[in-house]
Amino acid sequence: MEQSLQKKPGGSLAALKAVQDSERLALAVSGAGIVAFNWTLADDRILWDGAVDILPGQILQRDRSQGRQLLAGMNSQVRQRFTALIDSRSPETLTFDIDVEMASALGTVWYVFLGSRVPDASGQTERLTGVVREITERKHQIHRLTYLATRDELTGHLNRNSLRAELAEAIATAQSQERHCGFLVFSIDRLAIINDSYGFDAADEVIVAVGERLARSLRTTDVIGRTAGNKFGVILKNCTEGDITVVAERLRAAVRGDVVDTRAGRVAVTSSVGAVWLPGSASSSQEAMLRAEEALERARSHGRDGFTIYHHSELREGARLRLMAVADEVVAALKEDRLVFAYQPIVDAKTREVAEYECLLRMIKPDGTIAPAGHFIPAAEQLGLVRLVDRRALEMAVAALHTNPEINLSVNVSGTTAQDSAFLQSFVEYVKQNSAIANRLVVELTETAALHHFEENARFVSRLREMGCRVAIDDFGAGYTSFRNLQMLRVDKVKIDGSYVAALKSSPENQIFVRTLVDLAKSFNLKTTAEWVGSEEEAALLEGFGVDHFQGFFFGEPKLDPGWKKG
Repeated sequence: MEQSLQKKPGGSLAALKAVQDSERLALAVSGAGIVAFNWTLADDRILWDGAVDILPGQILQRDRSQGRQLLAGMNSQVRQRFTALIDSRSPETLTFDIDVEMASALGTVWYVFLGSRVPDASGQTERLTGVVREITERKHQIHRLTYLATRDELTGHLNRNSLRAELAEAIATAQSQERHCGFLVFSIDRLAIINDSYGFDAADEVIVAVGERLARSLRTTDVIGRTAGNKFGVILKNCTEGDITVVAERLRAAVRGDVVDTRAGRVAVTSSVGAVWLPGSASSSQEAMLRAEEALERARSHGRDGFTIYHHSELREGARLRLMAVADEVVAALKEDRLVFAYQPIVDAKTREVAEYECLLRMIKPDGTIAPAGHFIPAAEQLGLVRLVDRRALEMAVAALHTNPEINLSVNVSGTTAQDSAFLQSFVEYVKQNSAIANRLVVELTETAALHHFEENARFVSRLREMGCRVAIDDFGAGYTSFRNLQMLRVDKVKIDGSYVAALKSSPENQIFVRTLVDLAKSFNLKTTAEWVGSEEEAALLEGFGVDHFQGFFFGEPKLDPGWKKG
């Protein structure tokens, strides 16, 4: 080598450097767990280099392999992709990225083939060259994520979106084959009481057990999914209307047939059922779910362990059409930025100066008229649109706080949204992104929603307060909240339900009740706001009780333009 270097120093040094570079590249490829390959089509041979141990030994050899033999071990779809590359007549260099499933001694293994198709002068494929990497773990991860995207995390059954897709397919099949199917909604009776009596973990055990009992009682062709916290949906394929009644009774019997053993004790469980026969009573999955829910509500109105099947009613159909029309209005208003706030002042009881404003949603209709929240919020809640409305309300409140640094605003979170952990997380993240205004934002939760989903809302409240927000319980006194629960929630204040304030002067009972609420609130270091204050006499009475703030038409009606608004 030394003699050669002396004779042709330039060429020999270049050759040596090329060898060293090649060796370094081979070491890098091998160390990274990658196999390099070069498949020449003229002799149908593949040369491999790098971490060849990751490849199935029964197919590949250390130095060479027959290309067609390699394709024979692949499924037909993958073979077609490789064949298309081989048969191509393009003069261009084409790249490829192909996932390949292969059998090995350890079971199924996945690889990705990444590389280029190199043409010859005539445009025919001369060779395929590139690298191979094992991706079995990535495939398993994708499979798991796909599974979680379609399944309910607690029970393992289909989630609401996946069940709805299955229902749409079942309805379409029934229509095309001139058959019928059924959809049933099961609601676990009094799950909130189970939560309160046994705890949330026990309630989760009950939900899982009910899902298992329902699944065991179904045919293999039927489909089950979890549609809400205490609800399961069941699709019965190819059934008569009479079959629905029989199956509903069998499934209800399976649920109540034995107590559920939980770590907190034995729990007796019943369920109520609403059903719809398809496609006669509904032509779409959304309509079917809505009508099954209507039937469920009627079943629950008669007490526990009830069953009702949907039948057409002109009165109910009119109500449904009105509901859908309002829902369309909400969607259009969101798209066209026609949701606005009317701001109502909340004043200090002693100074009578404005302490903050409550943001009350309004909808500007296409004709310019203003619709109050009561016109569209119930429909939005029933049809699952209220999360979008609440998100828009938060964004509007934050924007107003940024452009008006002298004010404090109070924004509501609806009862339905307070049940949605993903929404609550996104709410917190949005406030964190706008932390400069957090100390001027008050978040209002309804008493019922806060307590029915106590643990989730307790975390929500804690995170808001850590960022500087204040939290209020709205309509306090309308439910059955204990002050101990309020202390555990760590809210800042309570808003006394206006129904107790409106008749305050003429009702000694209301006076006693409000005074008691205020005294208890003080003992827990909670501020109080009285709603619906309509006169100076009521204000004086409430101030004497120790109420901290007033809200009502006497101190200011909700206004779209309160005078301070900018932007």
